[in-house]
Amino acid sequence: MVDFLTEYYEQDKSSLIKYSIRELYEDIMDKQAIADYEAKEKNGGVKFIDSAEVLNMLQNQKR
Repeated sequence: MVDFLTEYYEQDKSSLIKYSIRELYEDIMDKQAIADYEAKEKNGGVKFIDSAEVLNMLQNQKR
């Protein structure tokens, strides 16, 4: 499998393995961020604001 992927992506084995490990780690971090967000959402700790409010906040920061 590594040989096939090495040829397919035209990368050496070391680079391919490093890339794969980095992707796997990022997947874990993404899953953790999603779990944290869902926990906050379940406890009512998430607030959505509309674009008008965002623009207002940005304009106030410029002043």
